[in-house]
Amino acid sequence: MKKLIQNVGLIWKGMAMGIAEVIPGVSGGTLAFITGIYEELIDTIKSVLSPAWIKAWRDGGLPSAWKIANGNFLVFLLGGMALGVVTGVLVVSHVLEHYPVLLWAFFFGLIIASSWYIGKQVRTWDWTRVLSVLLSAGLAYWITVATPSQGNGAYGFIFLSGMIAISALILPGISGSFILLLMGMYTLIIPAIKTVLQSGDVDSLIILIVFGLGCLLGLATFSRVLSWTFKRFHDLTMAVLTGFMMGSLNKIWPWRNVLSYRMDSTGHEVPFLERSVLPSQFEGDPMLGIAIGMMIVGFSLVFLLSRLGKGKAV
Repeated sequence: MKKLIQNVGLIWKGMAMGIAEVIPGVSGGTLAFITGIYEELIDTIKSVLSPAWIKAWRDGGLPSAWKIANGNFLVFLLGGMALGVVTGVLVVSHVLEHYPVLLWAFFFGLIIASSWYIGKQVRTWDWTRVLSVLLSAGLAYWITVATPSQGNGAYGFIFLSGMIAISALILPGISGSFILLLMGMYTLIIPAIKTVLQSGDVDSLIILIVFGLGCLLGLATFSRVLSWTFKRFHDLTMAVLTGFMMGSLNKIWPWRNVLSYRMDSTGHEVPFLERSVLPSQFEGDPMLGIAIGMMIVGFSLVFLLSRLGKGKAV
C-alpha cells in the first residue's frame, strides 16, 4: 500500500510539472523542487543519459539497466508529466484564454512561496549568496522583458530550441515554455502537439521528433552541470535558483496590458508584447478580490506540496 501511494504521488507530481511546462512563465522545475523530487530527478536523468546505463544494459540486461535508471521513479513521473502536458494543452490553455488574471494570480502566489521555500534551503548566507540572488534575479527579469523573436521553422533551429527549452524545464524559476516564446517557437511547438493529438499529422510529428531529440541532448548535458553544482556548491546554487524565481515574477504578474498581437500557426491572434500594470490600470476586469484569493491558494499549495514531498511542514 505504501508503494502504491508513492507511485500515485509521483504521477500527481509529474502532472503538476507537465501542466506547468505548457504555461509560459511557470517552471516545471519549481514544482519538482517543492515536492521534494528535484535532486533525485536530476541524478536520474544523468544516470539514464550516460555510458554507465548502456554498459549496465549490455552486462546485466533489463534488470541492471532498470536499477541504474531508477526505472520505477522515472516511469511514474514521466507518465504523470505526459498526462499533465495533455491536460495543459487541452484544458489549461482554455482557462488561460478565458480567465487569465485568475490563473496568473494563482501561479504568482505559488512562485512567491516557492522562492521563499528555496531560499530557506541555503544553509549559510553571506555576501556571495546575496550577490548571486541579485544577479540571477536581474537576469531572470531581463529575460521576462526581452522581446520575443519571430522564430524559425528549420529543423536545426527546432533541435536547438529543444536543447535550450529542456534546460530551462529542469531549472526552477525559468520556464521552458517561456524560453520557447522568446525564441518564437512556442506557437510552433504547442500547436504541433495539439495537431498530433487530434489528427496524427505527419509533418507535426516530425517537428516533435526533432524537438524531442534536441531535448534529449540538452538533458544529457545540463543534468550533469546541475548535479555537479548541487554537490559542490549547494548554497550558491540554491541562492541562484532563488534569484531566478524572484526575477521571473514579472512574467506571471496577473495584470498585464497587451501592447501588440501576432498571428500563431493556426491563424489566431496571440499576445506578442505585454506590460505589467496596477490592477486599477488593467484594461479589463481586474477581478481583484478573487485574484487575491487565488494568490493565497497558490501560496498555500506550496505548503501542501512540501508536506507531500517531505512529510513535514515547511
